Amino acid sequence: MKSDFWRSGHRPTLIAAFLYFDVAFMVWVLLGPLAPIIAKELHLSPAQKGLMVAVPTLAGAILRLVNGLLVDRIGPKKTGAIGQLIVIGGLMSGYVLGVNSFGGTLAIGVVLGFAGASFAVALPLASRWYGPEHQGKAMGIAGMGNSGTVFAALFAPLLAKAYGWNAVLGLACIPLAIVFVAYMLMAKDSPDQPEPKPLIAYASVLKDKDAWWFMLFYGVTFGGFVGLASSLSIYFVDRFALTPVIAGYFTAACVFAGSLVRPFGGALADRVGGIKTLSFVYILAAGTLVAISSAPASLGATLALFLLVMATLGAGNGAVFQLVPQRFRKEIGIMTGLVGFGGGVGGFYLASSLGLSKQWTGDTHFGFLIFAGLALIALIGLTSVKQRWRTTWGAAVVQGVKI
Repeated sequence: MKSDFWRSGHRPTLIAAFLYFDVAFMVWVLLGPLAPIIAKELHLSPAQKGLMVAVPTLAGAILRLVNGLLVDRIGPKKTGAIGQLIVIGGLMSGYVLGVNSFGGTLAIGVVLGFAGASFAVALPLASRWYGPEHQGKAMGIAGMGNSGTVFAALFAPLLAKAYGWNAVLGLACIPLAIVFVAYMLMAKDSPDQPEPKPLIAYASVLKDKDAWWFMLFYGVTFGGFVGLASSLSIYFVDRFALTPVIAGYFTAACVFAGSLVRPFGGALADRVGGIKTLSFVYILAAGTLVAISSAPASLGATLALFLLVMATLGAGNGAVFQLVPQRFRKEIGIMTGLVGFGGGVGGFYLASSLGLSKQWTGDTHFGFLIFAGLALIALIGLTSVKQRWRTTWGAAVVQGVKI
């Protein structure tokens, strides 16, 4: 029951995890909605635009591994506090010193990677307060913080138009600082913290083939979500000649759809099982991406397809993290980092490949089509492991919890 869920955990921590995740994701994809403005000012090629918006996802992917280690050794709250201070300091430095070159945008992208690494903090911070029967809901609510990408798409182009895009870096520090204070007051580490393990113990997780499957599955669902969130403003401006502000509105609508559906994906996985939910996600996502790759002439049809695929991928994000804590509850910190790494790599690939496809062929067709193929590969992989999962570790979880 819903009331059982709220009584079973620590509500202030869940809210703090959501807020931290929300503003962190807001700045993580900040370069995406600003990309049309930056590219025009710095005269960037399509490949440079793709790389610029992809670097924060790759940096975030790598730093999620670091955060996964720190979460298990010093706790999620301290790890999150360190990351927030680095992001605030880095953005303020960029604002004060100014960013006037392509190399400078890449450096800012690395700083923003620390915000993307919040994934490996916020989810275990919330997850460790809840039992297996509530993992989908808890992870879904905390993970809904990826809705912060909506705010970036909505407000970054408007602020850049009014004050210049460099000023947006400094303005972003205001909500970051407010949430940092709330986080320090509200967040609390669960008393059910695993004992710190020697570093070599983390390598053993990678010997488990299930860890690699989860990295692939999330590389498609979250990678698709964040890759599109970073690239849609560029796509709408280049293909339909929209202004950056209007393109930001369209991007915000798509990102909102994916963020809104994430907790429902986790709840659906709690009800019918994560495997069934993910199977449907991969089928629908692959079909929609193929349709997008055909480059519909209508702006309305294109927007509808992007809304559908973002909502589908958002549901998949929730479903993956209904399964991960059941399989790796004692290693949830490092697994959150590893799975998040897979998601970040997927996002880096999609965003950069769209730019390369545009530069090499004059169209983004192949970028979307290849990612649709990755979704089908994930579906084949899920089909190959589902029987083993259900008859091994799936049979040992708490009665009534479905995988």
